[in-house]
This record gives sequence, C-alpha cells and structure tokens, in this order.
Amino acid sequence: MSTEPVRSLYIHVPFCAHKCEYCAFYSAPAAGDQIQRYVTALVREMELIAPECRPETVFFGGGTPSMLSLKQWETIVAAMHRLGLAGAPEWTVECNPATVSADKARLLRDAGVTRISMGVQSFDESLLDRLGRIHTRDQVFRSYDILRGAGFTHINIDLMFAIPGQSMALWDQTIDEALALQTEHLSCYEVIYEDDTPLYEQLKAGQFAVDEDLACDMYDRLIDRLADAGFRQYEIANFARESVSQLSTLNSQLPQNACRHNIAYWRGQDFHGLGPSASEYVRGLRSRNWANTNLYCDQLEKGRRAKEFAEALPPLARAGELAAFGLRMNAGWPFEEFRQRTGFDLRDQWRADLDELKNRGWAEETADSFRLTRSGLRFADSAGQQMLRTPEPTSR
Repeated sequence: MSTEPVRSLYIHVPFCAHKCEYCAFYSAPAAGDQIQRYVTALVREMELIAPECRPETVFFGGGTPSMLSLKQWETIVAAMHRLGLAGAPEWTVECNPATVSADKARLLRDAGVTRISMGVQSFDESLLDRLGRIHTRDQVFRSYDILRGAGFTHINIDLMFAIPGQSMALWDQTIDEALALQTEHLSCYEVIYEDDTPLYEQLKAGQFAVDEDLACDMYDRLIDRLADAGFRQYEIANFARESVSQLSTLNSQLPQNACRHNIAYWRGQDFHGLGPSASEYVRGLRSRNWANTNLYCDQLEKGRRAKEFAEALPPLARAGELAAFGLRMNAGWPFEEFRQRTGFDLRDQWRADLDELKNRGWAEETADSFRLTRSGLRFADSAGQQMLRTPEPTSR
C-alpha cells in the first residue's frame, strides 16, 4: 500500500444562517461559542492528519465557510501554515453572497486561497426566496466585485435549474446574467428532492409538480449555450471557460479552469476529510466523521478523531464505485487508467454492463476508452448504479 502523502484535503464548515429548502447536507445554526469550539477542534484534527497530508488541492465546503469571522479564519490559516497544509496550487473556499466582505476576501487571498465558489443558485428574487436563500441578487453582484477587487482570478458560480416555478425564459435569463459576469467556472445542478427537506415535503403535499421534460430541456439549453460561450463541460454539472489557445490543444482532456479537487474524487484519489460529517478515503479505508458538531468537538477534545465509522471495501466493490464516479466525467474512463487505478479491466468484469449502456444509446466505446454520451450523462446516476458491485457477505 502506498505511503505517499495524501494530496487532497476537504474541510467541512457546518454553520449556516439559514438552512436552504433543498439542502440535505449537514449544517447547524451559527452560535458564537460553538463556532469557536469548532475552530479549536478543527485545528486539533488538522494536527492529527498533518504528518501524512501534503495537499495539492484544498476545499472548504459547508455549510457556509464564509460565515467564519476574520479572527477565526486567521486561526485556521495560521494552523495550516504551521502544519504544512497551506500553499496548495488549488485552494477553494465556498462563499455565500450575503457573507462576503472586503476584509475577508483580502484575508483569504493573502492566505493563499486561489479559488472561490459562490452559491448563487439564481438571480431571480422569487426563486431565491423559494429556495430559502438568504442573499439577494444585488448581493451577488456586490460580492463578485469584492472578490475580483481582492485579486481572485478564478471564481465559480453555482446555479440551479428545474426550480419549482422556474420557466425556460427565467433559466435563459439566469444563463445570460451568469455569462455576463465573465466567471471562469460554472456548476449547474438540477434540483434534487432529498428526504427530510422542506422542498421534498412540499412536493409530497402536492404544492407543485415535477416537469421532467422541462428539466431535460433546461439541461440541453445549458450545455448548448455554455458551449457557444466558450465553456467546456467536463462533468455532468461542471463547465470551465477556455481561452482560444486552450481550445487549440487537441490532446487536452480537461479545461485549464476545471476544479482539480473534485476531479480527485471522480478519479478515486485519496483525500482527507475534516469537520463534522466529512467523509474521507485514505489508503483503502473509507470513513466519515459524526454529523454532530458537539460530538465532533467532544472527540477532538479527547485527542482522537470523531469517526462514526470506517470500512475497507473489497477491491472489486471499490473498483465498481470508481467506475460509477468516473463515468460522471465527459472523458469517461480510459481503460488503461482504470486498470492502473483499480487492478481491474472494465472490459472484463463490466462487459455486459458496457454493452447494455451502449445499446440504450447512453454510452460509446473506443479501442482505448468508455464514456457516456450526452444523453447518457443526463442519466449518469442510473448508469453508475449499474456499475456497482455488491461485496460478498463476510462469513462468520
């Protein structure tokens, strides 16, 4: 097993001013004392993993990382520099447009943050309200200008489509406004109705209906319009802007402005996950922290990580997961890369699955690789389920 340092680091900041109607991620209301306790515990968790982590990508997600105060960010950044966890070529922080200030933007940029991912979701006030977002459209443009003024040259904007009440005309307007900002990256997600979310309860109560045809049309419109604007889709929901010189590089598999951290997930690379509810995969062991901030802090205060569970998947089951994750990317899986990563050949254990996906028109195969088609990417979750391999029961 490799003893190379882990090259990707995810840090979950669980605090939100208000939980969005669609959100199923772990988050908690912001409380001053608890946030400070979390920051102290996070630094302790950093100290525990630092000896085996030299990140080339760092991603602060949430929750709302930009809710942390300047003093709290200073504490975290100082610890990262002390422990050798800073200085990654790609360091992303998620921000809510309502919680961006000039001082915070400058602090993050000076600390070495290279990339901001801003949760915009929509520019329409009524749709923002429907989603439970706390920001306004004006705050989006103000925050964007603040980030550019602080020196950020790589900004991602998150958008959502198929929102209840969203027409195609509104979606076109959203795309127009996003393109006008000249951002380097767009992440565009269809609304998913997760159990135990207010939006799911509204759907069950018959307050609105899901229009699958409109959702498909919105996705097609998105792909076509972004391609015309110089963006390259490299994963189901992710699009990166390319310059003319980048577009002329025919052998380039990925656009220069792609998110390297997420690519590490889709390609099955090891990553550490810190903070409440964070998952990680390190040296064949998959684990997750407790989705409870107080319990997380309790465990770190005792000098140990706050693991809810840890498991080692059998090699074939892990390979099946990687097959599913990798098919989310437009490039799919080069057969040799998959074999090197997993020890298995897609054309052997998954032969029948590859043929079925091709027969449906969802995939295409060459001598060197297998990938989903444009229509197949729309159903990548179903295709991925087909690639999974259930571990055999352990005998007792």
